[in-house]
Amino acid sequence: MDYIRSALRVMDRIIGFPVAYAHCDIPCGIYDPHAAQVAAHTVVRMDMLISDIMKNGGQTAEDRNKLVRCVSIKEQHAEIVKHEVAVIWGDYMKPEHANAHPELHELVWNTLKLAGKAKQSTDIKDAEALLESVQKFAEAFWATKNVPTTRAKSFYPTERTFVYPKV
Repeated sequence: MDYIRSALRVMDRIIGFPVAYAHCDIPCGIYDPHAAQVAAHTVVRMDMLISDIMKNGGQTAEDRNKLVRCVSIKEQHAEIVKHEVAVIWGDYMKPEHANAHPELHELVWNTLKLAGKAKQSTDIKDAEALLESVQKFAEAFWATKNVPTTRAKSFYPTERTFVYPKV
């Protein structure tokens, strides 16, 4: 195998093969912050349900069961937000994207931190801050593709907005 690598290096010095860059492990070319937004809406919704349970006393076994399930789902979806944002950041975003959108690094960092905070908290404001950060990330993502976006009221029970690409 070493002789093949050596031969290719020699040929590269002579011919100068063009460099190919893959933006993901496969590369698949399919990235979309949609899943992160759905997950962030789920975090908001779980905090809404948790609040309702607590307002109603939350004393029955059924209430406690629902509370535990809501907390579990909220934490899972906050992790989905972190995963989806990190994959797009790590696999799709390139230095030229960060140069063109200097807010990206801090936006990603804040989004990941907000997801952690939303896991720890049942304050709806923390969940809403996460959703807003994910939406800004979605807008920045589509801007890297020169695709305009719009925010529209979602069809989810959260009644918050969703960022959609205008295609």
